[in-house]
Amino acid sequence: DEEIADVAQRSGAAVPFIRPDELSQDGTTSYAVLIHSVHWLDENANYRPDYVMLLQPTSPFRTAHDIDNCIQKALEKDADGVVSLSESKTHPLWMKNVSADGQISEYAPQKGASSELHTLRQNLPTIYGVNGAVYLVKREVLVEKNTFYTSRTYAYIMPADRSLDIDTVWDFRIADLILRDG
Repeated sequence: DEEIADVAQRSGAAVPFIRPDELSQDGTTSYAVLIHSVHWLDENANYRPDYVMLLQPTSPFRTAHDIDNCIQKALEKDADGVVSLSESKTHPLWMKNVSADGQISEYAPQKGASSELHTLRQNLPTIYGVNGAVYLVKREVLVEKNTFYTSRTYAYIMPADRSLDIDTVWDFRIADLILRDG
């Protein structure tokens, strides 16, 4: 909105346009915002990028090196996209559902899997989760398919110390402590 745009400009940010109200709701997806942006650039600045990158402000420990590496990987692979991931702390085989009355059940039951597979961390395959730091996608894929993910999307693996995604007050407090220590 205008107030946020004013604060951003006073802080040195460029504000080329204001997002329409229908794209400023709690349920608005990043895809919709990015697609609006690339259409705005095409129509108002005669600019049509090959790739679009989303850098969420909730990833304060992402580096310029991470950004550059994602771009390099996309170009080397002629990728539809590159998305940053980090090793997941909690393996999906350890995830549980909890019923309304508090009973625990398997979230992802594995047929024929031994209990040792579920209980010994070292036996579990490495699993990665999206860390929210970098999303890079070809403009045409974003606009035509409304996604970052195709069979030609590649992972950029980031270490845990650069993968904090601030989604809660607790995450913010952790980031603040890290920055103060730093």
